[in-house]
Amino acid sequence: MLIKSLDQIVPADQPLVGGKGLSLARLHQNGFTVPMAVCITTDAYQQFIRGTGLATRIQMEISRKDFKDMRWEELWDAALRIRNLFLRVPFPEKLDTALRGRLAPLFQDRPVAVRSTAPGEDDQGSSFAGLHDSYVNIRGIDAIMDHVRLVWASLWSDAALLYRQEIGLSVIRSKMAVVVQEMIDGDRSGVIFTRNPANPQQSIIESVHGLNQGLVDGIIAPDQWILELATGRVVSYTPAQRDKWMVSSKKGVIVRDLPPDKKNVPPLTEDDVEKVFTTAMAAEQLFAYPQDMEWTGKDGNLYVLQSRPITAGYDDPQTDGQKNESRKKDDRRWYLSLRRSLENLKELRNRIEQDLVVRMIADGDALESMGLDHLTDAALADEIDRRATLYQDWKKIYWDDFIPFAHGMRLFGQVYNDTIRPDDPFEFVGLLETSDLKSIERNQRLAHLAGRVRQDPGLKNRLAAGHLSENDRDFADQSIRFFRAYMDAAWPGNNEIAVPEMLAAILVKLAENPLQPGKKENPSQDAMEARFLNRIDPEARPEIRELLDLARASFRLRDDDNMFLGRIEREMQRAGALGSRRLGLDFRPSDGFAPAHADEIAKTLRDPAYQPDFAENPSASTSLFNPRSDLQARQLIGQPAGKGIGTGPARVVVNPADLGRFSHGEILVCDAIEPNMTLVVPMAAAIVERRGGMLIHGAIIAREYGIPCVTGVPNATTAIQDGDLITVDGYLGIVTLRKKT
Repeated sequence: MLIKSLDQIVPADQPLVGGKGLSLARLHQNGFTVPMAVCITTDAYQQFIRGTGLATRIQMEISRKDFKDMRWEELWDAALRIRNLFLRVPFPEKLDTALRGRLAPLFQDRPVAVRSTAPGEDDQGSSFAGLHDSYVNIRGIDAIMDHVRLVWASLWSDAALLYRQEIGLSVIRSKMAVVVQEMIDGDRSGVIFTRNPANPQQSIIESVHGLNQGLVDGIIAPDQWILELATGRVVSYTPAQRDKWMVSSKKGVIVRDLPPDKKNVPPLTEDDVEKVFTTAMAAEQLFAYPQDMEWTGKDGNLYVLQSRPITAGYDDPQTDGQKNESRKKDDRRWYLSLRRSLENLKELRNRIEQDLVVRMIADGDALESMGLDHLTDAALADEIDRRATLYQDWKKIYWDDFIPFAHGMRLFGQVYNDTIRPDDPFEFVGLLETSDLKSIERNQRLAHLAGRVRQDPGLKNRLAAGHLSENDRDFADQSIRFFRAYMDAAWPGNNEIAVPEMLAAILVKLAENPLQPGKKENPSQDAMEARFLNRIDPEARPEIRELLDLARASFRLRDDDNMFLGRIEREMQRAGALGSRRLGLDFRPSDGFAPAHADEIAKTLRDPAYQPDFAENPSASTSLFNPRSDLQARQLIGQPAGKGIGTGPARVVVNPADLGRFSHGEILVCDAIEPNMTLVVPMAAAIVERRGGMLIHGAIIAREYGIPCVTGVPNATTAIQDGDLITVDGYLGIVTLRKKT
């Protein structure tokens, strides 16, 4: 059966209607006030993906790489492509007719909520709450059908895929049902946890004026009541700063200023609090399990929108207080943190641009301007420790703040794709791209140096031979400043007129083949932006413009933050390399240098008898290519990240020292594009990376220069060897390899 009403659903239907659908049916059948609803069963979902061929295409997307080895960035790319498939593939005719025939008479003239309800969610062992999408205030049968597809697609969101991996559910056998529920345009809404996770002898009610979406999405702060579980007596009440509420609009919901007459009035009266509490406790008794219940109120009536078991943070009374081990693994909060709201991203942007980046640049300036040669060994050891700690601190900030800010691009991409339905799910990147990137600015400085070499054949010959003259001093000084600023701050230099060998090799090659400039600002961006915004409801355009501006800032920072952090790292290396030279150790940053190495050098400076241990040098094991057997397969599968097809000999880069060997027309193969590697990107015929993602640093730079790019290729730097002739298909994400002869 494709659709079941709440009256028709029985407990045995749980695989067909999911946890939410079964819960609503039981509430309705036991006298709770539940808005009229029906459930589109998992049979409809399976008919859709089989009848459209999506089952095969989804399998291909999630099989590009071993699921357990996929980074969340790669999962997001796959999820975005799958979501776009759902948006673009029409319903099979028979399925479309059958669903419309049941839904149209019930909901044609009523606004509805379209909610996810997957089998396996909302049971007592795990809770998927918030991982799958739900939509409110959907009007008209066409819009309902469209949002049913979006709910189905959310089964394959990156957060949902990661959570399935965490608790061991099968990805392939996953299914999705959908609840279509009459929407109650409530004047106050909220949630109640019948058991406070921090104190199981209490219950918690949170409530806001208006619709519940603002509370659920974390946009609007709620008033909070804590009640004594045994009596329902209010133990404490915490009012919120009430200035916004979420209300219905022509297309969906929107945040508005709270009317003045509501700002000083709690959303719930004492009678409301009692009614919510008694209703939720009745639900707990019905399900014999503590409940997380969502509700709304209108005209004095209380409507239960959904109720699910609380899956973490409380002792199960049926197991004598023993913790359910499976619930300990419920990392729902962490996975949900991968998604950020527009308001959260705006706050994050302000903190990054107004504080973090300013301080990071200032720290880099201070480190760079500090002379180290005059320091005693003990003082140098202290400085090495300080720089290693500073780098670690900034690296943590990078992961805690800079990486999450990248979600601005992803959030915009989803809105763009939902609106435009493009053939290319990453078409939206064209609205974000800009030449105003720090790495492009750096490459322009490199191109200027190469231009000087190109115009002076004598300089080119002397540079290639490593014997510059007194007349080349200005050029050498500029080159050394560039090298220290962007490649290796630890290069000691001397009184001789010389350019570091790695940079000299790159400049000679660039003199022979001019560096391709980054793409200019795209003149079609304005037309593309206008086309997009014209499809947006005028009432929502200001917010969408904000999102676009934020996404562009997110895109720019995704590249620039690598440069900022790299500068701090290089200054740590500079101090460590000086210590290494004083100790007579042959240890250079280009060989691989981490805070652990700095610590060993600092210890040796303080105690000459100490024997440093560099056994964990990460590049010591990776700089030598691992032996490989003759490959049976000649195609390596990754993720398409830069359009185009490029063919050429492979150049495997595993540490900075390899960059000097790179030549025009080679394929850059690496673990991940680091900031200093972008120096040679314009010379590459294509890029292959082990790390995956359309919006990682390497993919952004590849598209900036119009270079084919495939990311997420397992074992890229060992499956491919220097000199192998490879073809990189940036459209399909395939690398074809022919072993060198």
